[in-house]
Amino acid sequence: MSSTRSVFPQREDRAPVTVSVSDVGKSYGDQRVLTDISFDVKPGEIFVIMGPSGSGKSVLLRHIAGLERPTAGTITINGDNPTVAETRNRFALALVFQSGALFNSLSVYDNLALYPLEHSLGSKKETRERVMRALRILSIENAAHKLPADLSGGMRKRVAIARALVMEPQLLLYDEPTSELDPIMAATIAEIIATLKEEYAVTSIVVSHDRDLSLTIADRVALLNHGKLVTIATPTELKASTHPIITEFLDPKIDIQNPRFKSLEAIP
Repeated sequence: MSSTRSVFPQREDRAPVTVSVSDVGKSYGDQRVLTDISFDVKPGEIFVIMGPSGSGKSVLLRHIAGLERPTAGTITINGDNPTVAETRNRFALALVFQSGALFNSLSVYDNLALYPLEHSLGSKKETRERVMRALRILSIENAAHKLPADLSGGMRKRVAIARALVMEPQLLLYDEPTSELDPIMAATIAEIIATLKEEYAVTSIVVSHDRDLSLTIADRVALLNHGKLVTIATPTELKASTHPIITEFLDPKIDIQNPRFKSLEAIP
């Protein structure tokens, strides 16, 4: 009887990757979403992309993941184009979706095991070991046989992160990982992201508007506004900045006499 050859990325073969974004622009028809975005993410870094809603953060993350092609400019992972299949086969990349994107009809265990088993990446025994290890790291092994509908929002976020860990990624992308969570659970997710940097020696790119997360765990922060890069800075540098866009985003004042919504552009 033939055995399944493991094609899981081996830990000794993997290392955190470099991500380079160079003069990237993106337009959907006449709508320009990103304009001349450039930065490099260092191996093993936690790099946070912040900005107001509609600033292009998630669009940029999808391009880094190779899910979309830029209208202008280039994005590379260790020098290779992420939209090319060979690149995705060469590097272990995982994306944690904002919604979690769990299959409601499958148990937590089956959600984590589905991709490696369907793609014959290893034996059932090896897959089980990887799944249970990921669940143990996030302290949710007792939820292995529960359905997503039986879990809290915070627990579903942790399951989504655990699913990404099964592949032991070299690049881990998070899209708004603390959205819709209470402050305590949001802090827990931030702690998880920081801990995984040490556990997996992974490069992490986090899209977030969570100021506490960004200013606590990020090595560097890129701030976008209206699809343009305002600055790249350390949390300490951001907090000391007097740039009006930065101070408005980090410490917005509630002005009842002159409310912001009256100056916002009308939606066509």
